Amino acid sequence: MKALQTYIDNKNKYQALFRGQRTEALYEVTTAAGRLRVAGMIDSDLSPENLSCDGELPRAVVNRRYRELTAAAKDLIKLDPAMAQHMYEFG
Repeated sequence: MKALQTYIDNKNKYQALFRGQRTEALYEVTTAAGRLRVAGMIDSDLSPENLSCDGELPRAVVNRRYRELTAAAKDLIKLDPAMAQHMYEFG
């Protein structure tokens, strides 16, 4: 669960930059709706355009990001197997 928690923490820190300290829109996995939202974000981040920043990132960085995102996705699927159907790469 470490990869998933790291992913959520990073997303929440980024959100806090733009939303201040409001917590209602932060990512979490304690509810089914929260897990679905996180699954959607992981799926979006795994798209080729987002993963490689439209081809601007070096291959080593893209590979690292891919490993981190797939590890977070696998943690989420372990937590709730139903989330696999909401992610293209795992469904």
